[in-house]
Amino acid sequence: MSYVFQPAPPVGVPVVGSDAQFPVRRVYCVGRNYAAHAREMGFDPDREPPFFFCKPADAVVPVAEGSTLDLAYPSQTSNLHYEIELVVAIGKGGFEIEQDKALEHVFGYAVGLDMTRRDLQIQMREVGRPWELGKAFDQSAPIGPIYPAAQTGQLDDAEIFLKVNGADKQRSTTKALIWSVAETIAYLSKYFRLEAGDLIYTGTPEGVGAVKPGDLMEGGVAGLGGLSVKMK
Repeated sequence: MSYVFQPAPPVGVPVVGSDAQFPVRRVYCVGRNYAAHAREMGFDPDREPPFFFCKPADAVVPVAEGSTLDLAYPSQTSNLHYEIELVVAIGKGGFEIEQDKALEHVFGYAVGLDMTRRDLQIQMREVGRPWELGKAFDQSAPIGPIYPAAQTGQLDDAEIFLKVNGADKQRSTTKALIWSVAETIAYLSKYFRLEAGDLIYTGTPEGVGAVKPGDLMEGGVAGLGGLSVKMK
């Protein structure tokens, strides 16, 4: 088969304990999946059905363990926010997956940042338009190495945190997820056929805020190592 130009190679995320990389297919993100974060954003945290938005696969920026990513401050914003998240890497496809079978589709887990041009997101939200300008921009999804699920277990009560310049900004536990990993996979698979290579950013806890050039973000999820990103 020939193409009119050479296709871009897939984004590959390093896998802990392997020389192979995880090829990213799609990126799904869960909105407002921690009650305290929903409140700080001005919404009722009652357990309504989850909602999702997407980022392009090439928004994912892998960060090697023990290294720091230099991340350029994006254009067209003056209010760039961090959102630390547990990321689920799908290793087996499926449609209308039963909740009690959902974790069988998980290849592994990672720490990720859902970087958000908050001013643009709010502008779009207020006029009822999609969030892509605020969420789906270049390099908006830094991610650490993927840890295989066989190594980590289910991570259903793991500490999640983010520090900016050494100061605590976000700290919670994955037990506080409104929709668990299994519930999220089962619900999402009613609307999209999930495939190996999909990433699901599961939502962020309270404490989101702005960063500026020169700020250092250091986050993690217990059992998954850390993620270090410096704005430039």
